Amino acid sequence: MSKRVVVGLSGGVDSSVSAYLLKEQGYEVIGLFMKNWHDDSVILDTECPWIEDSNDALAIAEQLGIPFQSIDLSKEYKERIVDYMFAEYEAGRTPNPDVLCNREIKFDVFLKTAMSLGADYVATGHYCQKSEVDKNGKTIYQLKAGADNNKDQSYFLCQLNQDQLSKALFPIGHLQKAEVRKIAEEQNLITANKKDSQGLCFVGKIKLPDFLQQQLKPKNGEIVEIAEDLATYDEYASREELQRLAAPIHYQSTEGKKVGEHQGAHYFTIGQRKGLGVGGTKLPLFVIDTDVKENIVYVGQGDHHPGLYRKALFVDKKETHWIRPDLVLSIGEELRVDARIRYRQPLQKAALFQKEEGVYILFDEAQRGVTPGQFVAWYINDELIGSGVIN
Repeated sequence: MSKRVVVGLSGGVDSSVSAYLLKEQGYEVIGLFMKNWHDDSVILDTECPWIEDSNDALAIAEQLGIPFQSIDLSKEYKERIVDYMFAEYEAGRTPNPDVLCNREIKFDVFLKTAMSLGADYVATGHYCQKSEVDKNGKTIYQLKAGADNNKDQSYFLCQLNQDQLSKALFPIGHLQKAEVRKIAEEQNLITANKKDSQGLCFVGKIKLPDFLQQQLKPKNGEIVEIAEDLATYDEYASREELQRLAAPIHYQSTEGKKVGEHQGAHYFTIGQRKGLGVGGTKLPLFVIDTDVKENIVYVGQGDHHPGLYRKALFVDKKETHWIRPDLVLSIGEELRVDARIRYRQPLQKAALFQKEEGVYILFDEAQRGVTPGQFVAWYINDELIGSGVIN
């Protein structure tokens, strides 16, 4: 008897080819489309493509001759993703809704729905790979990078656990994007030449700052420029203790000069360049910090401003997650890892230190734009073994 797989058909080429490959491999395939966003109180661009995507997903299911269902997860999505996202921005942190969507929706609510349909597995069009090893008679599931270095999406799955991985299939993880397109064209799939979606549908084609302003009240404040020769930077460069290296730099408005105004510090994130509305400087201005309590946005000139770079970061023990629980460190232990602090960032050499209060990551080279609220993911070779929210 063939295994049953529920494929998350998104209406894109990756999930379409995933469904095709699974059917070719002899699985009993069911297509399931998730509607994740609906809120009449938020004015979105009318081109938000979920209706078009749903129609494309249905058409693919008909082409492949597989059953198809559509489920409305907008209530769960709003509660678990959108509300959390706004709360994080309001607190001055920058969340990653893509990572949360995989943890909370696709591999939780969606997974449970699939299991209720008698599925053995769920499958998605992510560019990542799964393998397994036997450790003392127990099967350990490994999450590995996709074969296509330019499309590797393992970072977005950095919060999955062993139970979720045991039920997950990634049919295109071993392929290059060009190969996926070629398969779709050879099978005349209607999504073969469809452009890849950019971001989450609930943002649609509206700019994120505009979307946030519909939910978070504007509040006028100052933009303060900090010079690159601030004495604080020399003090930071001389730090040796992990806790002090990972601790944030707290700026004071008196340390810089006012160069403009903004409508809310919670609309900005570290490393941001666009949207400041300030000109006349020799080099472009970048956000180096936000103070939502005092409602001040701190900026510095140039991509090499020392305020943009940090040598270490900290993850609280409550927000530390190990995909490989068998590799969890004991307090006082350390591990050489490769780490990234954002999607598509090349892996960076680092050391991970397990302390009683959480995990510290010390990079060999200072990292640009370490942002509270984002996820750091750590790897051994091409295997993602753990992650956490940057404190």
